[in-house]
Amino acid sequence: MQYQNYYKILGVPEDAPEEQIKKAFRKGARKYHPDVNPDNPEAEENFKKLNEAYQVLSDPEKRQKYDQFGSNWKQYNQAGGAPEDFNWSQWTAGPPQDKSSTYGTRRVSPEEFEQIFGQGGGGFSDFFSTLFGAAAAQDARTGAGFRQRDTYQPYPGSRSYQQAQNLETSLKISLEEAYHGTSRVIQKSNNDKVKAKIPPGVRTGSRVRLKGKGQPGQRGRSAGDLFLEIEVTPHPSFERKGDDLQTIIQVDLYTLVLGGSVEVKTFDKTVRLDIPPQTQNQTRFLLRGLGMPKLNQKKGRGDLYVSVSAILPENLSEEEQNLYEDLKKLRQSK
Repeated sequence: MQYQNYYKILGVPEDAPEEQIKKAFRKGARKYHPDVNPDNPEAEENFKKLNEAYQVLSDPEKRQKYDQFGSNWKQYNQAGGAPEDFNWSQWTAGPPQDKSSTYGTRRVSPEEFEQIFGQGGGGFSDFFSTLFGAAAAQDARTGAGFRQRDTYQPYPGSRSYQQAQNLETSLKISLEEAYHGTSRVIQKSNNDKVKAKIPPGVRTGSRVRLKGKGQPGQRGRSAGDLFLEIEVTPHPSFERKGDDLQTIIQVDLYTLVLGGSVEVKTFDKTVRLDIPPQTQNQTRFLLRGLGMPKLNQKKGRGDLYVSVSAILPENLSEEEQNLYEDLKKLRQSK
């Protein structure tokens, strides 16, 4: 099994703070995102590696375990140990300890949860699955990582009667999906399907309640609820600030100096942005009403802020070089 150096994949030091990790992932995503590189298997593979690295290093618990493993792995290598002889048993992910009780609240193990919602691994490296478990690989691939808040209370006359259970899961969606609204179909192990409708405008931390879609209780009691806690993943081109969006577009030097117009692509249309003459590099323009839909509001939207980044001319001909020299002299003579 091949060791995955997630810090090297993202190009950050091992003590990189969360914001640096997020910025590195966003930069890499802009370069290798499948939308930017259609029909490019190499770019797609690089994007998968970036995503896997980000899944680990952006999660404090996963990162702590990965760092502990990395220290152990380096010591083993420095001692001259062969990779194929490394003892993985102490690092293999296993189910959490069961602290169940007939009273209060407990978390169920992945094995127990698979009896409710069928799950499987796939899509991530063997290294990831070994260290964090096949369920975590599936969670990262599909964007759904379940946590259970299963409440057990004694039924009158019975010490072990189980009430209906609420389930909770974190669900990852893209920024485009948060913009338009989306849906997810969750397959239960009994082949029943739960369809979740995600409204436009949700943000990280939003909660969607699916009434009666949790674990049913015994003796014909109605089912509990399924709660979806939304996490919106970073986008390669847009950054969200509340209900507003921010983006950077490249504009050629001549348009910035002489004025003109450029196209700005949003999630649902393309608009024209007028550039006044002598616009400075990094100038920010406000496009009202082109940001994110406001949650639970039919018409309200945030704004879109567009910063311009100058594209400097390259491979100048001798004649062009002379013209720039003349312009420089003309400016200096004033």
